[in-house]
Amino acid sequence: MNYIDTNKAAWEEAFENRHRDWGEENHELLQNEKLYFFNPDMRKELEELDLNGKTAAQFCCNNGRELLSLTDLGIEQGIGFDIAENILEQARATAEKAGIENCSFISSNILDIPESFYDKFDIILFTIGALTWFEDLTLLFEKAGKCLKRGGMLIINDSHPFVNMLPLSEEEGFKPDNPNRAVFSYFRKEPWIENNGMGYMTTEYKSKTFTSFSHTMSDIINALSENSMKTVKLKEYDYDIGMTGLYENKGFPLSYILIAEKST
Repeated sequence: MNYIDTNKAAWEEAFENRHRDWGEENHELLQNEKLYFFNPDMRKELEELDLNGKTAAQFCCNNGRELLSLTDLGIEQGIGFDIAENILEQARATAEKAGIENCSFISSNILDIPESFYDKFDIILFTIGALTWFEDLTLLFEKAGKCLKRGGMLIINDSHPFVNMLPLSEEEGFKPDNPNRAVFSYFRKEPWIENNGMGYMTTEYKSKTFTSFSHTMSDIINALSENSMKTVKLKEYDYDIGMTGLYENKGFPLSYILIAEKST
């Protein structure tokens, strides 16, 4: 069994152990504010792209809330892909409750998305935490490149690779009296192994194994370049789009938005 299979089992287990109301109000939140599930900088970038009438995909879409938000910008069709089948059931239920009919959700290992989706999308979206579930970004972006139309845009809004150097409050190496310390190597190659559940979705429990990976910014940009995608915009921010807030406004790069265009 490879790490993607074990991650699938761990994610589906986490959803079964989710907080009772987790994700259940998403359909209401979608109707309350335009692009509700994106931060202000990401909203600005998306609005500038003019997505009206475009086809969009989100790889590792989780419960679909961000893909469904893109309907605010007039996308013609949206398709979300994720390995966790039960989480996608919530995505479909959210779409139905919100009256969104032009988005669908498909359970798939991203690396196994079939050829029927090649040259189909104007936009492919990756949001926080998606890239970390793939050991080889070249393979991931090869698949994304095949699914994009020529001239299509790949958009990433994620935690900055620098964040992997910083310990969380419960991790070994965190010192409350000196928290602004880089503990882990920026160039770490060994995977991260976790068996404590999925923090933003569940309370802590003895879970199946989550395996994730660190990537440097050069890993990301070079893997895009190797797959005929030119980085046209990269913006870095000192705020955290994750759940910790430990290191905000201290001069550290904590998140970023990257936009790349498929050239061939």
